Amino acid sequence: MMIATDSTRCPLPMPMGWFQVLYSHELEVGDAIPVEYFGQELVVFRTERGEAKVVDAFCPHMGAHLGYGIREQTGKGPRIMGDSIECPFHGWRWNGEGQCTHIPYANNLPPRVAKGESILGAWQVREVNQQILVWYHPNKEAPTWEPEVIPEAAANHPDWGDMIIHTWEVNTHMQEMGENAVDAAHFHYVHGTDEVPEAAFQNFDGHIREGKFITRQPTPRGVVDGAIETRSQGAGLSVVRFTGIYDTLLLANVTPVGPEKTYATYAFIQPRATQDTLGKTVGQAIIGNICQQMAEDQIIWDRKQYFERPLLCDGDGPFAKFRRWFSQFLVEPAA
Repeated sequence: MMIATDSTRCPLPMPMGWFQVLYSHELEVGDAIPVEYFGQELVVFRTERGEAKVVDAFCPHMGAHLGYGIREQTGKGPRIMGDSIECPFHGWRWNGEGQCTHIPYANNLPPRVAKGESILGAWQVREVNQQILVWYHPNKEAPTWEPEVIPEAAANHPDWGDMIIHTWEVNTHMQEMGENAVDAAHFHYVHGTDEVPEAAFQNFDGHIREGKFITRQPTPRGVVDGAIETRSQGAGLSVVRFTGIYDTLLLANVTPVGPEKTYATYAFIQPRATQDTLGKTVGQAIIGNICQQMAEDQIIWDRKQYFERPLLCDGDGPFAKFRRWFSQFLVEPAA
């Protein structure tokens, strides 16, 4: 079932690619969680073998929502039986490939069920970096790349600490948010930095974008030289490494809820070796500052009008290059 949308400020389609729907710790074995992304209602569940699966929300039998139901009469949600989710309405079971695996009262199975056809919409899922990702393409085309593994993001890493997570729901298209990554000038005017960061490089190669800003960060002990390095995989997944005052790694992911609504999930990871009392204070201040900048950006994003041909000057960033790169992910649904 599609969620009604009215895109007026940014008339662009939702981008295709890999996108985060949950963190791994949010989905225990036997859990099923309803979510809304890509203008659709979905259900994320974890099988008894521990595999994360994502399917369309509505049972093909009679349309009941698979994400809400009765488990042992407590109202906590549907039951997970083996590798399948059980519909709360009539007990039909569906696996993560969209096949019906059980009808408790049928003497003769419907032909499509008997043939083992994939009937319920099923999504490609990858679980990496403590995140559950799905592949979205408006025309159901198969993945064309795989999400990268980020070593520092491994659970219980000996050198890097636990994730510190912040989330936002932003009323804009993802491209509008992404353009900040090449916009050095806004740091001074939106975030109040004393200097505009120096753009060291911006590279666009296939589905990968890499960029680096050189920063000068004021501290009580003087100015500290630093850098912000970003590596984006498609439209939805980015890794940002902050160096200088306090090393910080940020998994900055964005997922379209609809054409003009985006859910942003930021997971910060910092070195364990520097997490003494002083280190934690500095680390928390770094994260607080980044989150404050996100809140400041959101004031602009929530009200910004997209211009196909903005009036630019020589001091602006490489917006044209960014838009050409991003355009490969903007696929119109087939008629």
